[in-house]
Amino acid sequence: MLRRLSLTITAVILFSGSLTLAETKDQDPQQADKFPPSPLEITTPDPLLPNLTNKQPLTLQEQQRLAVALDLLNQDAAAKLQAGNKVAAFEIWNRELRLRRFLGSLAEVQALSRVGAIAWNESDRQEVQYITQRLQAIQKQTQSQKAVDIPLLRSLGEAYQKVRSPQPALEVYNQVLAVERQQQDTAAVVQTLKTIGELHLAWFDYPQAATVYEELLSLDSGDRLNQLAYLQQLAYIYEQSKQPQQRINILNKLAAIYTNENNLTEIPELKLAIGSSYQSLGKTNPNLLREAFNNYQEAYNTSWQLQQYARAGEALQKLIALYRSQGQTEEALQTSQILVETQERAVNFYGVMQAYDQIGQIYVERKDYPQAQTAFKKGLELAKQLKLEESYFNQQIEKLPK
Repeated sequence: MLRRLSLTITAVILFSGSLTLAETKDQDPQQADKFPPSPLEITTPDPLLPNLTNKQPLTLQEQQRLAVALDLLNQDAAAKLQAGNKVAAFEIWNRELRLRRFLGSLAEVQALSRVGAIAWNESDRQEVQYITQRLQAIQKQTQSQKAVDIPLLRSLGEAYQKVRSPQPALEVYNQVLAVERQQQDTAAVVQTLKTIGELHLAWFDYPQAATVYEELLSLDSGDRLNQLAYLQQLAYIYEQSKQPQQRINILNKLAAIYTNENNLTEIPELKLAIGSSYQSLGKTNPNLLREAFNNYQEAYNTSWQLQQYARAGEALQKLIALYRSQGQTEEALQTSQILVETQERAVNFYGVMQAYDQIGQIYVERKDYPQAQTAFKKGLELAKQLKLEESYFNQQIEKLPK
């Protein structure tokens, strides 16, 4: 049986202690006819290009002139889009993208990333497809090169994110990560892992995200703020993936940090979350319900000490539900009386009304109808003041046996 919560509530014991859109998938060969040939692969000579004989690369001066001209094309396309002429805008942007490749792969990928983001925001699926195909072609080229171009790979990863293609993005970021590990560049590894972790989270891949943030936790142990951020992410991940024991372990680490810093403000919310996880585990192992009770009570005690009465009320609600689930109605009633005073201190009159309803329901379960009627009438008085749920309380009173 769970122990009774003291009625003397002033004697508090302090315990120490991206709507994300769907992924763009590689095009099915059977669907290829839905897309005309990519405008990014047109090879017709362009007047902005000098007469290139023998496929000679552009000189530095020619590159500078071309870059200026392409920036003007970008501005023109943006103006067309703002004016509502989306077709003309993307025709200009596609011309710009075709020509950007003459300024090198990095410049081209950066432009593809910029236009890809616009195409996604404009829901232009066809344009997104063209840009994704071009990014894949560039990625394939990088794989055939001996030297690893880290800035280009990072830019590729960012571009894939802009067109919502997480798998290719992860491929290039993992390639970057392998090089950084080989170079033993811990700071760079941490930054890349953060990006990878955010990607996994954005696409709800919680097991992979957990692996990444656990590694970050071990790598970046010297930075308190980062440690807190990683622990909070892991607590969220384990909650979403329904792993209560792992979540408890992480939340206890967070609670230990705040307790050691004497920062009790964060403790009640953490203790409520720990209690909830223990209650979830208690469905298969009832012995763990005592741990749930202990954490709820600690959440209440600390909240009361900090005058966080709304949070204290939340903890009491958890305790009442736990008592009722174990058939401990006397303890549930006494805790409900504490809840009334707590909600009054929180100036939450709707919460007081709900507490009286709860007391009435418990008395009905015990067939103590006079006490139930008294509780429902108190609830009705508040309902009239609040102009809420008057008919509900009248119905509860009328249903009681005479």
